[in-house]
Amino acid sequence: MSSAQRLLPARPAERPRRRTRLLAAAAAFPLLLGALGACGYGSEKDGDDQGSSALPAAGGEKIDGLDKVKVGYFANLTHATALVGLRKGGQIQQELKGTKVSPFVFNAGPSEIEALNSGSIDIGWIGPSPSINGYVKSHGKNLKIISGSASGGVKLVVNPKKIKTLDDVKGKKIATPQLGNTQDVAFLNWVAGKGWKVDPQSGKGDVSVVRTDNKVTPDAYKSGAVDGAWVPEPTASKLVAEGARTLLDESSLWPDKKFVITNVIVRQSFLEEHPKVVEAVLRGSVKTNAWIKANPDQAKAAANAALKKETGKPLPAEVIDPAWKSIQVTDDPLASTLNTEADHAVKAGLLEKPDLSGIYDLAPLNKVLKAEGRPTVSAAGLGTQ
Repeated sequence: MSSAQRLLPARPAERPRRRTRLLAAAAAFPLLLGALGACGYGSEKDGDDQGSSALPAAGGEKIDGLDKVKVGYFANLTHATALVGLRKGGQIQQELKGTKVSPFVFNAGPSEIEALNSGSIDIGWIGPSPSINGYVKSHGKNLKIISGSASGGVKLVVNPKKIKTLDDVKGKKIATPQLGNTQDVAFLNWVAGKGWKVDPQSGKGDVSVVRTDNKVTPDAYKSGAVDGAWVPEPTASKLVAEGARTLLDESSLWPDKKFVITNVIVRQSFLEEHPKVVEAVLRGSVKTNAWIKANPDQAKAAANAALKKETGKPLPAEVIDPAWKSIQVTDDPLASTLNTEADHAVKAGLLEKPDLSGIYDLAPLNKVLKAEGRPTVSAAGLGTQ
């Protein structure tokens, strides 16, 4: 990744530049690399990441003697655990005691995976498809999924004047966030299930798949550049506020209406070198999820305050209220659904059949869950639990 396309920490944020050129370059890569290699989606780096972007330590000794842990996440409600738990005074920072959090915000999974693989971040909240691709690309040697974080919160929203039924999607222009990201794979799989043909790299075919950054998708919708979008929250509810209609909630396509939308991942070398730090982050994540479930209105306000810091403005009630209701935080990584999503990527032509055995290391999470008096979770035969 060039210096012009580096990952960038959480604050202050700067809008991505040359997005069209970057996406075009990504589409030119081979299928697997194309799903992994697009960079330049983070916030602008402002000097040393130990400076203003590092959250103050909660006090106490540094865990494992570590000064800071570099954590990646998105400014999306599907990353609610990170938004709430990483805020000043949040549960994750409290559990880390004297070790500071250095936060990095991304807009899409492939760039976060590249940051993880390069050692630029240590732990990240991220979607399943980039996690799968990152694991495969490193031949199972660089990352582990160590926890779940969220289920749901993904919808197909459309222009009701142009699209009234699911069959009307054929021949239309539908946005997804990025080539090979979780929503892109889900939409391509749904299209294939309808019997329609789309070239996975170019997005051309019976439906035009337009890879568009979530930040600009509402403007693309208003201008008529796209007729709808398969996107996570809060982008879906932003489009509805602009007059779009929800045509399909992805959760309706899954057993029990649950599917992994956000995991927690870690560099394997970091897990080996700093297991107590990883355990502290997981303990903070579990406590954050419990607090979110017990205090949904306060948690929604905390997440919105975090979004205001990251994006410059909070979400209005007509956006955040429906978006928040469609997302479930969860410690369970819903491992069986990850395997299904990998199959979807294979069917879409974005991935060769992967060997995901060993992708999970849930032993640290289950240790935390046992200590909290909660049920342990399963790796569905795909790793340690």
